[in-house]
Amino acid sequence: MAAIAIVDGYSTGSALSRTLAERGVMCVHVRSAAEVSGYFAKTFRPGDYEIDLGFLADRAELLERLRAIRVDQVVAGAESGVILADTLNHLLGLPGNEIATVAARRDKSAMAAAVLAAGLAAPLGRACASVDEAADWYAEAIAGPAVVKPLDSAGSDRVRFCRDVDQVRAACAELLAARNLFGAPNHRILVQEQLVGAEFYVNSVSCGGAHRVAEIWRYTKRPGPAGAPIYDYEEPVEPGSADAAPVREFAFAVLDALGVRSSAAHTEIMLTARGPVLIESGARLGGATLPEVVAKLSGVSQTSLQAQSLVDPAAFNDFDDRTRRWSTTVRNVSLINPMPVGRQAGQWLARLSQLPTAVAIAANCVPGAELPQTVDLITSPGFVYLTAEDATEVERDYRTLRRWERHGLYGR
Repeated sequence: MAAIAIVDGYSTGSALSRTLAERGVMCVHVRSAAEVSGYFAKTFRPGDYEIDLGFLADRAELLERLRAIRVDQVVAGAESGVILADTLNHLLGLPGNEIATVAARRDKSAMAAAVLAAGLAAPLGRACASVDEAADWYAEAIAGPAVVKPLDSAGSDRVRFCRDVDQVRAACAELLAARNLFGAPNHRILVQEQLVGAEFYVNSVSCGGAHRVAEIWRYTKRPGPAGAPIYDYEEPVEPGSADAAPVREFAFAVLDALGVRSSAAHTEIMLTARGPVLIESGARLGGATLPEVVAKLSGVSQTSLQAQSLVDPAAFNDFDDRTRRWSTTVRNVSLINPMPVGRQAGQWLARLSQLPTAVAIAANCVPGAELPQTVDLITSPGFVYLTAEDATEVERDYRTLRRWERHGLYGR
């Protein structure tokens, strides 16, 4: 029986543990930190694991336990597990990503440097440890639209769009005084030029250095009330379309530059007037998705493809990622709560289910509980998949959903 260790099996990592367990794989869980935020802890599925090692601060003890279990590979279940998963594979002599570039797979400043060194495009940016350093560099190097964000977080955590030096100062002061999504202090923050263009993400899987695309989606975002981008909706991009080819080629080159050889990856790319530019890449599964729904609609999901790479590498190598798969119009719509709600209405989830094109909903619905205003991905109430043969039906239900939200969907 194959044994796979998952570091931080949260978010979509919980779907991976379930998929592997269903295939007869022994799943072992490892935590990268002593404390886990509630946002991630609620997604953990302990029943998928035959062994849960928890958090072991003693690295030697952790290695000894994993050797005794005879794990075949270690994978990251969430962004927080990337460094430890790669390090453990290296120390255990197991298939994994290149250890020399491990820092560039979390630190977004090091990531951009590695990509630029490979002759690829990345935003002009700088990691700064103080507000003054950030403001001075911004005034000299950009002096226009900019993005301020943590160096090593995820999910649009405290990402801020800025137009002038005062906004940069305010954003940097906020971030440096805060902790990131994983509970770590922001000792440094990243200031970058704001890119303009069409934004895509590529969910891929790599095995032995060979890359395959599971999904390409195009983002549509809108400015949020706190200066962070709010996810509006995303739509799949057909593998053979005009946009897919340059995005796919660029994503694979980025993975090579970052030393991604044996893991899933979620790579965000902007197609600009100067060509594709990297936003960022995470060496783990993409989040905010229902893999079983994606697999039903397209024949494959990133989660199922990663599971295949772990249990049947030959079949993974035979996977043709250029074949047309999406047979209907699909839109993954992020839910947006326009104002704080003191007590959630009990019927809003059922109401969403009545939309004719809604096929699946992932929502944080707790009748009577508070619901914050949506200011980023983390504060979204969830998401819903809309699908139909006729694209106008999807658009109709999307507009209906947004109208309901404007008129108090979540608080009635």
